[in-house]
Amino acid sequence: MIRIKKLDIFIAKQFGLLFVGTFFICQFVLMMQFLWRYVEELIGKGLSMEIMAKFFWYMALMLVPQALPLAILLSSLITFGNLGESSELTAIKAAGISLMQAFRSLIVITLIICGISFVFQNNIGPEANNRIGQLLLSMKQKSPELEIPEGIFYDGIPNCNLYVQHKDLKTGKLYGIMIYRMTGSYEDQAIILADSGMLQATAEKKHLILTLWSGEWFENMQNDAFGNSAAVPYRRETFTGKKIVLDFDGGFNLADASALSNDARGKSLARIYRDKDSLEQSYDSVGRQYYADARLSLYFMPHINRRDSMLAVKAGQAKDFSIDSVFSKLTMPQKQQVLSEAMSKVQGAVSDLDFKSMFTEDGDRLIRLHEMEAISKFSVALSCLIFFFIGAPLGAIIRKGGLGIPVIISVLVFIVYYILDNSGSKMARSGIWTVWFGKGLAPTVLAPLAVFFTYKASNDSAVFNLDLYRDRLFKLLGLRLKRHVFGKEVIIDEPAYKEDVKRLHTVSKEIADYSAYHRLKRPPDPIKVFFIYRPDHEVERISEELEAVIADLSNTRDVYILNELNNYPVLSVKAHTRPFERRWLNMLSALVLPLGIFFYCRMWRFRLRLLHDLKTIGQTNSKIINRIEAGSLK
Repeated sequence: MIRIKKLDIFIAKQFGLLFVGTFFICQFVLMMQFLWRYVEELIGKGLSMEIMAKFFWYMALMLVPQALPLAILLSSLITFGNLGESSELTAIKAAGISLMQAFRSLIVITLIICGISFVFQNNIGPEANNRIGQLLLSMKQKSPELEIPEGIFYDGIPNCNLYVQHKDLKTGKLYGIMIYRMTGSYEDQAIILADSGMLQATAEKKHLILTLWSGEWFENMQNDAFGNSAAVPYRRETFTGKKIVLDFDGGFNLADASALSNDARGKSLARIYRDKDSLEQSYDSVGRQYYADARLSLYFMPHINRRDSMLAVKAGQAKDFSIDSVFSKLTMPQKQQVLSEAMSKVQGAVSDLDFKSMFTEDGDRLIRLHEMEAISKFSVALSCLIFFFIGAPLGAIIRKGGLGIPVIISVLVFIVYYILDNSGSKMARSGIWTVWFGKGLAPTVLAPLAVFFTYKASNDSAVFNLDLYRDRLFKLLGLRLKRHVFGKEVIIDEPAYKEDVKRLHTVSKEIADYSAYHRLKRPPDPIKVFFIYRPDHEVERISEELEAVIADLSNTRDVYILNELNNYPVLSVKAHTRPFERRWLNMLSALVLPLGIFFYCRMWRFRLRLLHDLKTIGQTNSKIINRIEAGSLK
C-alpha cells in the first residue's frame, strides 16, 4: 500500500501553487498569439461585447491542452529549482530519499493532468473548436462598420462608390459628396453630386438612409426599348434635398456550421474513427470506379465494337506481335493520322487523370487530417509527462528558482517542441512523411532528452558544469589548461615532505630518461605512428605520480611552494603518440593524405610541447626540493 508522506504533501503544495499561476500565464500568452493571427477579422466589424466574450471563452477552452504541458514544464522547473536553491533538496537527499521518491507525488499529479488533457481534447475541445470556427466564419462574412474615409473612394456599401471631401466628426455631416451608383450594367450607372449630406443606419441595421442637400443626379436611361442605339437619353435631376435608401446589413448573423463538418479538430476520437472509415470506403469506391473508367477508356475504341476491341488488345499482347512492323506498313498520311489520334488520346487521358487526382488528393488529405488529430489527442497528453521529466530534473540540476533561468529554459524547450511538432505536422499533412512519423517526431526527440536529464539528476551529475565542458574543449583543440592551487584555511594532514622529495627526485630522473630515449625534438616516425604503433603509457604513469605529489603538497602553508605548484603544466599524455586509439583509424587517416598531414604536424607540435613541459617540470622540481631541503620545512 502506498503511503502519503509529509514530504509528498509539501512538494505537491509547492508545485500546485506554481502550476496554477504558470497555467494562467501560459494560457494568456497562447491566447495573445492566437488573437494576433485573427486580429484582422475582429477589427472594424462592430462586434458586440457578447460576441467578443464568446470568442475569448471558446478560444481559452480550445487552448487549454496546449497550455498544460508548458505550465507543467515551467512549474516543475521552478519548484525543484527553489528546493535546490534553498538547500532543501540537499537535505532531502541527505535523509536518504532519492530524487525519484521526491518526484513520486508530482508524477501522480502529472498523470492525472494527462488524463484530464485527453478527456478535455476528446469532449470539450472539439465543441469549442466548432464554436470558434463558426464565429470566425461569421466574422469574415460580416460587413464592416461604416467608417467613411476622407479624400478616397469608399466601396464598403454594396453597389456604390462613395467619395467624401470632408466630414464633421461632431455633427456627422459629410461635405463634397460624389457617388457612383451601379444598379445594373455599365449603361445603368448613376452619378450623384451633392454639397453636403448625412448617412444614418436604420434601427434594424438592414438599410442605410443617405440624406443629400444641394446636388444633381445624372443617370442613363438605357433599356431594351432603345435597342443598341448609340443615341442613349439620360436623366438629369437637380435637387435641394433628397433621401436615398441603400441596402446594408450591419448585423451579426451566425454562419452555417455545415462547412466545418470535415474539420477533424472538431470531432471526438470515436467520431474521428467512424468518419475516417466512411471516408476510406467512399474514396476507395471512387478509386475503383476511376480505375474501371481508365481501363475502359484505354481499351475500348468508340468506332469499333467491344468484341473487336478486345480481340485487338489480345492480338497486341501476343509475343510475335510487333507494333513497329505494323506502323511501318502504313502510308505517310496514315502514320500522321495514327500519331495525331494517339497524342490526342494520351492528352485527354492525362487531363482526365489530373482532374480526378484533385478529388482523390483532397480525400487523402482529409483522411490524413483525421489520423493526425487522433494521434494528436494522445501525443499532447503524453507531452505533459515528458515535459515534467524534463523540467523537474533540470530544476534539480540547475538549482535556480524564480522566473529568470527557468523561464528561459522553458521557452527554449518549448520552442524546440513547437518547431518539431509543426514541421512534422506540415510534412504529414502534405503527405511527404507518414502520419505516425510526423506527429511522433516531437515526443520521440524529447523523450530521450527527458530520460537523460532524469538519469543525470538522479546521479547528481554536473550536466551544466561549464568548467568541465571548457576543459574538454581545451583538450580537444589542444589548448593549455592552467593549474589553480590555492592555500587552505584548515589543514588536517600536513604534507609528507621527505617522501615528496624522494618522489620528485624519481620524477625528475624519469622525465630526463624519457626525453633522451624518445628524442622528442625529432619529428615522429610516420610508419610507427600510423601503422605499427606500440602503446606508450610512461607519460601517463609519470603524470599520475606527479599529480599525487602536487595533491599532497597542496596542504602546505608555505606560500612559495604553493606558487611553484601552479607552475606545473598539465600534461597531454596521448596527443604526441598517435591520432586515435584504434589502429584502423590511424591507418585510414594516413591514407587520406590531407588528414594524415594534419595529424602528423599536430603530433610533432605536441612532442615539442611535451619536451618543453618536461623541462618545466624538472626546473620546478628542483626549486621545490631546494626549498624543502633548505630546512625551513620538516
